[in-house]
This record gives sequence, C-alpha cells and structure tokens, in this order.
Amino acid sequence: MSKKQNHPRRARHFLHKILNRITLTGLLVAVQLAWLVWFTLRLSQYALGIDTLFTALSLLLSLYIVRREENPAYKLCWVIVLSALPLFGMLIYSIFGNKRPGRQMQKRLARVEESHRTPPVDPPKGLPPRFRATCEYLSRHANAPAYTDTRTSYYPLGESFFAAMLSDLEEAKRTIFLEYFIVAEGKMLDTLLDVLSRKAAAGVDVRILYDDIGSEANAPLSFVTRAEKMGIRTLGFNRLIPFLSIVMNHRDHRKITVIDGRIAYTGGINIADEYINQKTRFGHWKDTGVRLCGRAATGFASMFLDLWNALRPTETDYAPFLPTEHAPTEGEELALAVQPYTDSPLDSENVGETVYLDILAQAERYVYIFTPYLIIDSEMQMALCSAAKRGVDVRLVVPGIPDKRIAYRLTRSYYGVLMRAGVRIYEYTPGFLHAKSFVADDRIGVVGSINMDYRSLYLHFECGVLFIGGRAVARLKQDCLETMDKSHEVTERESSRPKRLILRFFDALLRAISPLF
Repeated sequence: MSKKQNHPRRARHFLHKILNRITLTGLLVAVQLAWLVWFTLRLSQYALGIDTLFTALSLLLSLYIVRREENPAYKLCWVIVLSALPLFGMLIYSIFGNKRPGRQMQKRLARVEESHRTPPVDPPKGLPPRFRATCEYLSRHANAPAYTDTRTSYYPLGESFFAAMLSDLEEAKRTIFLEYFIVAEGKMLDTLLDVLSRKAAAGVDVRILYDDIGSEANAPLSFVTRAEKMGIRTLGFNRLIPFLSIVMNHRDHRKITVIDGRIAYTGGINIADEYINQKTRFGHWKDTGVRLCGRAATGFASMFLDLWNALRPTETDYAPFLPTEHAPTEGEELALAVQPYTDSPLDSENVGETVYLDILAQAERYVYIFTPYLIIDSEMQMALCSAAKRGVDVRLVVPGIPDKRIAYRLTRSYYGVLMRAGVRIYEYTPGFLHAKSFVADDRIGVVGSINMDYRSLYLHFECGVLFIGGRAVARLKQDCLETMDKSHEVTERESSRPKRLILRFFDALLRAISPLF
C-alpha cells in the first residue's frame, strides 16, 4: 500500500481515536457529574441545616463503609473522599463506590454459573501438602478443579505465543472461542480474521467476546459488521452507556482462546500489534502466555460459555463443547496439576489475590514475579515483606518504560518499604513489561491476566492458570532470570532518594486513592 493510499486510513483511525463512543460518553458523563455537583453546592447554600445534614450523612456513610467487609485500602480511600467532600461525597460514592455489578448482570451470571457448577474435586494424589491446600481452595471456592492429563507450554513473548495459536487455529474442527479485553486494528487482527473466516466458512463455530470499552477506541469501525459477514459471532461485554453508572467500572479483562475444547491459551496478550512487537509502543513489549493441551482446556471453555450465555443465551448444555476424550500432544512433560480459574466482582471471594498470597506464604526458597503495575494493598505488601524477611528470595520485575505515568509513580512509591524488607526490584529497561506471572521454588507457577493492582484484584473479570510441576515451571523461571539480566536492578540508594515535601504528600495522596485507579 502506497503512502497516499495509507493516508486516508490513518486519518480515519486518528478521528476514530478522538471521536468515538468512549469520548462522547465521557463528555456526557462529565456534564451529568458537573450538574449534580453544582446542584448539591447550590442546595447547601440555601440553609445551614442542609449543609449540616450533608455532613452528618457523610459521617454515617463513613461509619457504614468502615463496618463493611471490604478491603481496608478501599474503605480508607472512601472515608478520605467523604471527609474531604462532605457535600457531594455521598453522591460520588453512590455512583462509583459499590464494587459489585448491576443486579441484572449479577443475576444472569449467577444463574448460568450455578447451573453449570461442578462438585468440588479432590486434588490429584502426590501433591506436596502446601500445594495441595491451594488446589483445594480453588476447587471449593472458585469452582476450579485441578487436572492431571494436560500438557503446558510456556511462551516468553507474544510473537511465539501468537504463532503457536495460529497453528492450532488452522487445525480447528468444531469450535473456536476467543475472549479478549482489547481487539485493535492492525496486522495481528487481520491475520487472525483471515484464519477465522476460513474456519467459519468450513462450518466451525467461531465466536469472539470482547470488552466494549477496552476495544471501542482500538477496533476498526467496521469490526463487528465485518466479522459477522464472515460468519463469526461477536459479542461486546458490558456495553458502554452515556449515564453515570457503577456497572461501567467492571470490565472483562480476561484473555482466552479455546480450540475444540481441548486446547486453550491464556496470559497477558491482547489482540493488538504491540503485543507481538509489530508496533512499537513504549519500547520492546514483553508479555507472556501459556498453552494447555488436554482436559484442563475445558475449564477455559466453561468460563467462556458461562459469560457468553449470561449475556446472550445460546445453549444450556455444554457437553458438545467439552469433549470427554483428550490426547495431549507429545513432546512436553505432563504437569502434576493444571488448574484454570476465574475471578469476578460478583462475589466476595478475591480468588486472584488469594492465590498470589498463598504462593508468597508457602514459598521456601524464592518467588519471582512479573507485573506491569504494583499498586498493592496492605495485605499484599505485608506478604511480600514477610516472605523476604524470613529468607525467601523475592524478586519483582516491573516496567522500565511506563504506559501510564500515574501508575508508574505509584509503583515506585512502594520501592522503599519493600526493599528495606529485602525484596529485590528490577525495571525492564528495554521497554514495557505487561506480563502477569508468579513462579516459586521450581514447583509452582501462575500465568494469567491478573495485575497486582486494585482493578484486577477487585473490579475486573479476570482469569489465570495455576500449574504445579512440568516443564512450563522451569521455562517460566528461566524467562524470569533472563529478563532480570536485561533489566536494571533498583538500588537502595535509588529507592531512598530524598523527595521534596510536596512530592511526598503527592505520593501519599496517590496511595490513599489508589483503589480508584
């Protein structure tokens, strides 16, 4: 394509980035919020009694928040907001403070999940007791059984991950399910649609579930129309509406591909060119993923079908999509246990954080962690510090080049307290690290979509896979060590550099309101 031919496409893409539903909705919501703030301020001016009433109600709401069984950092954040803004803090809390989705979404998802819930399954025999306890937790409290007859393959970069996924997609015979937070215009999407269109034409049931906000400003204008014409069924999660609503806070941040119910992919990789380094954003993009071949893939198939059928009821019987016979591919060592799991804001069970905390609590020799955002609560901070203090080699790898300045500043604000406890911190200097993974003691690993920040741990729909034993654990550890060699280890002197008083106050404010990010 010549430069002249490419110019109109780039111009349309630029306009779409600016003039899209997210921008327009943001403007409408801002107008609504401004009007409510103005109305509240005007109302309070008419009588001292009204102002006193608002203050008293804010105090009562603060006490109600303190009493709720929620994360302490989240409660502290809202108490500060209500104390600083007693006039309309209640209004802000009523709109944005409730973490749970709207009742309709909650009822639909709960109904579908309950109808396909499996009874708890005992973990595989032969697991060490400390790992067995984690498997039992996921089975009993997250409806996530552990599987033994599954081979795991680990991919240290999005390029190798996508190449393997394309190869498997070409072999699909019955179903292809894709669920992604971001679907963006570019070579990756074009290549993917080329394969999916041919498969759909051959009679394969192809479906794409995408997050509406995550993809709105990135996907081509004609994406849905184009895909539907190809025979690909598409569905946007939690469609954007131009009204103040807590429901908009909850996004589908999962990344899942399932092929014929027997092969599954997950990790941090979205459908966008930067994830496979076809487009340069913030330097070299470092991301990771895993491939499951065997019965554990049915766990991801069920996750996808639960959410799809909650939003668009299509089938009640999952049996045709969950094959009973599996033949894991040769050449990879079987893991002792593979356990796909999901986490959602529907309930009070913080599955993603609990798995991370369990690994830290049970580690004996080392824990290596990849995370793009380090915006942690007191429980996670204490777990990291406690593990390091008892002699565990705890290392964190975070981005050297940030994609969000505020998140980067928040991440760095934790360096001092963590490093004083003995945690070692590395910044990935070649670019942006988007991977989300844990590996410990050469025995246990986690790869998924779950960041170490409040939104991932409490507000988003997320997924991950826990694997015990197998070659994938060794490859994840090797990747961590190789990535650390390419990264800059932060020194205590760097982390303890004196800051101006105003910057210290700014960091403290960011930490206090971090649950809102």
